[in-house]
Amino acid sequence: MPNAMEPIRIVGLGGSMRAPSASLAALDVALASARDRGAVTSRFAVHELDLPMYQPGVDPPAAAVELADGIGRADGLVWSSPLYHGSVSGSFKNALDWLQLLAAADPPYLTGKVVGLIAVAGGVQALQAVNTMEFIARALRAFAVPLVVPLPQAGRLSDEGRIDGAFRGQLEQLGREVYRAAGQLRGTGTCDYA
Repeated sequence: MPNAMEPIRIVGLGGSMRAPSASLAALDVALASARDRGAVTSRFAVHELDLPMYQPGVDPPAAAVELADGIGRADGLVWSSPLYHGSVSGSFKNALDWLQLLAAADPPYLTGKVVGLIAVAGGVQALQAVNTMEFIARALRAFAVPLVVPLPQAGRLSDEGRIDGAFRGQLEQLGREVYRAAGQLRGTGTCDYA
């Protein structure tokens, strides 16, 4: 159990194989908002991890161990994926599959953690990826915060890696919500909606 005096740790996971990308830019806005509240933040991007496909029983690569350790130590998470064919990117799902390394943790998987969800679509159906991420969070024993940010029309979102306007406000609110809920769960073992 983390010391109550330690800052809240929020870890982001970005699911795009492109850099820069609108989904990574969105993730960075949410993480910056949590950091502004006092969180210590870090970010994993699947294009940097270069993970092989998850295969049970195979010795995990160093990047998978680093990912699992970082996420295992986090109080809260923010996930951001582009929408690919009605769901999250395959590389994002593969990174989450490597969290099987947390099965033997005490508590296992993502128990007691909150997750903020962001999806970015070229069209208007980003909520499909958010729904997939929520199912995965639940399967890994985490709580998805009620506020989700499905961002449509990715080509119009980012100007040189920046996200402005109403979408920026929603992402900042998500970062604050993950920070708040993670603090409640760490402090009391419960939060407003868990």
